[in-house]
Amino acid sequence: METRYHPPKPDPWQGRRSEDASYLHENIALLNLSETTGEHPPHRQPALLGYACDAGVARNLGRPGAAEGPAMLRKALAKMPWPETGPGQLWDAGDVVCTDDKLETTQALMGLQVERLLDRGYFPIGLGGGHDIAYGHYSGIRKHFKKEQLLGIVNFDAHFDLRRPEPAPHSGSPFYQIARDCRDQDIDFKYACLGLRRDANPLELWERAAAWHVLQVERPELSERSFEQALEQLKAFLQPLDAVYLTIDLDGFASAYAPGVSAPSPMGFSPMEIMPFLEAVLESGKLVAADIAELNPAYDRDGQTAMLGAALLHKIISFPGLF
Repeated sequence: METRYHPPKPDPWQGRRSEDASYLHENIALLNLSETTGEHPPHRQPALLGYACDAGVARNLGRPGAAEGPAMLRKALAKMPWPETGPGQLWDAGDVVCTDDKLETTQALMGLQVERLLDRGYFPIGLGGGHDIAYGHYSGIRKHFKKEQLLGIVNFDAHFDLRRPEPAPHSGSPFYQIARDCRDQDIDFKYACLGLRRDANPLELWERAAAWHVLQVERPELSERSFEQALEQLKAFLQPLDAVYLTIDLDGFASAYAPGVSAPSPMGFSPMEIMPFLEAVLESGKLVAADIAELNPAYDRDGQTAMLGAALLHKIISFPGLF
């Protein structure tokens, strides 16, 4: 399984040079998770971990190409300015790679590497890859925390991704798998999905989400005319939690903003519509890990989806007090 881990390389981190290290690529350090010993940061610092896998997308009948997402997210991030309110350092922890159909093995390794990062004092930031990244990512977070600590998930997405993993797990099943694990471990399943569309989820999933007490925020509720009630619902969801895992599926955005995804649609949300909700998650003080999923560079017009994903990551690492 370890052969699926590729240590980081300096190659993606290129850009214009400055005298005061004012660009992000000038503030990257490489972190090889294959090394059993390593320095723990003096305080929490973000570490990028790629999930170069689209086996789950293929199983879910999506268009392949998301395995190249981590490389393009790094390329887009590299050119951005280093945030004044950001962490002291940004780390690149390499990639978990899947070149075959062994999705379950890849998810297990993703979980192991996330757990290692958290145990060493880092803040994992996953770079996807299909949204099956969520099952591996969550599994690693869950193992790091004590059973009695309440861990919640906030997902910005057009889809519930609560489909049954039948005959095998795929990019549409991660939160079903998480719910099943929570049941087996006698842990509360705390899941909020924001940006849902009626044209993107069959009735079965709405009924399953309701039965499992999922916080459901539909796409129209993100608009300026009605977002305040939805924002209060999210804050109420966050309030009792001990820790929060944030996952952003780029296919939730309208294809005008995110053409380079596995399942594009013109009916998605805009970047600015989700900003109040993203800021509520950041302001909660409970965020412990985050990821970006479903970037598919093969269909990314002018690299704009990669830039959107990178801008969202820049927002996270720039947030005052998070690091």
